[in-house]
Amino acid sequence: MDKTIIKHPVISEKSTMLSEMGKYIFAVKEGATAPEVRKTIEGLYKVKVVKLNMINTKDKPKTWGRLTGVKHGYRKAIVTLKEGQKLDVMPK
Repeated sequence: MDKTIIKHPVISEKSTMLSEMGKYIFAVKEGATAPEVRKTIEGLYKVKVVKLNMINTKDKPKTWGRLTGVKHGYRKAIVTLKEGQKLDVMPK
């Protein structure tokens, strides 16, 4: 179990709604695999992961006034927990 695989929970309107259904979204390391993420979540939070989906987001071009740049993409994991289990990672 490598604690550095999970960077942080993704906090958004969508992730807040999903957390009410027992699904939590985490930004993970680029090379992380689903079995590694599953093992880390179960070890750190002492919960049972029922389903795990991995998604790669793409880079997006951004402009700040006259400057242009790129918002870098990242890899994220959508974790579905066993019925009745919760994580306390979302702000109230």
